[in-house]
Amino acid sequence: MIVLKMTAFNETAYSSEMTFVDALVCKECGKRFPPGIRNACDECFAPLEVRYSIESVREIFSRKFIASGPQSIWRYWPVLPAGRFEGEKGLNPGMTPLRDCRNLAKKLGVKRLLVKDDTVNPTYSFKDRPVAVSISKIFEFGLNGAGCASTGNLAGATAAASAKYGIPCYVLIPSGTDRGKVISALAYGATVLEVNGTYDDANRLSNLIADRHSIGFVNINLRPYYVEGSKTIAMETVEQLGWDTPDSVIVPMGSGALLTAVSKGLEELKEIGLIPDSEVQICGAQPSGCSTIAAAYISGRDSIIPVEKPETVAESLAIGDPASGYEALSIIRKSGGFADAPEDSEIVEGQLLLARHEGIFAEPAGGTVIASLKRKIEDGTISNDQTVVCLITGNGLKTLRHLEDGSAGKTVSIGNSIQGLDGLFESNGRRVN
Repeated sequence: MIVLKMTAFNETAYSSEMTFVDALVCKECGKRFPPGIRNACDECFAPLEVRYSIESVREIFSRKFIASGPQSIWRYWPVLPAGRFEGEKGLNPGMTPLRDCRNLAKKLGVKRLLVKDDTVNPTYSFKDRPVAVSISKIFEFGLNGAGCASTGNLAGATAAASAKYGIPCYVLIPSGTDRGKVISALAYGATVLEVNGTYDDANRLSNLIADRHSIGFVNINLRPYYVEGSKTIAMETVEQLGWDTPDSVIVPMGSGALLTAVSKGLEELKEIGLIPDSEVQICGAQPSGCSTIAAAYISGRDSIIPVEKPETVAESLAIGDPASGYEALSIIRKSGGFADAPEDSEIVEGQLLLARHEGIFAEPAGGTVIASLKRKIEDGTISNDQTVVCLITGNGLKTLRHLEDGSAGKTVSIGNSIQGLDGLFESNGRRVN
């Protein structure tokens, strides 16, 4: 059910089965389309986004309303394109911790460092958020199953949600995808198709399959709805900050979609009146081996040059032709943020800094964010009096291959006798007061 405008509040008129979606709108030319299976404008071929009847949303979407909602993304259902009733049949991701990382803040030299820890979502990454929203549209549109093109995390998220809903799932991955992520998708019962090529090859094939077989590919033909789930990471962050905003937020970038979603979430909260109209510096972190968006920012270019064969330990960010790249670049510049591209060695260091100072083991995408934070504190871009939020989007346990060379450390072989071990504990130990 689509609610367009309501002139007077009547609590009995609202149901968690409805949505406040007004239209799909072209991000470039502004052409409006009715909600449906469509991801690009038929006039200028630019991407579409979901717009809501904000006047109607304002009538119920208060801080009190949100606080009384479920501990998941569905507390924000009036600004999501799927009703809470339908959505809560799924895995209910969201409301992940916003961790105050005092140890690492002190180590790096910044006033306050907060980590939005999406490693604890149902399949251990932020991808559970967009999947939860987009997969519910499969029933509404009468499609034949779910699918995705993925560098890893999205594969598991789509497969798990499909299992929960009891629908077929088809996952296309590029060759060489980390086996831990592949195995998790298989364990959830998905049909996994390994493409002899890059993520962009998998994405191209997914478009063809979606059209030919009427399958709901969450990040292809359902993409406008998919992005809406990601914006909840920003909404949760400001709610957990007492409806305040940080000075800066650093977002890992692959396609750039998460960064655009963060911006959309903040802008909608401002438009509704839930947060002040203060400017947040929205910053992007991308590995040097696939620095499409960051390279354009650093060089001052308006054009984004695709990377044909990305090479980086941050495999989840290895998207050579970022679908949301131009929009992400524009948001970074308009907000006064930055884009940065650390080397793989710095990414691993970032992983270990977060793990060893805060007990959070992030995948390399998280290491990329921490590495960029460190670099930008060191060069003075981030001042020591700032409050910074880093988005940690995936768990490190699914991506271990790049650490098998001993980068994280090595075990000590000791035999099976206590003899000779006292010296080890005396040299490494310290008294805990």
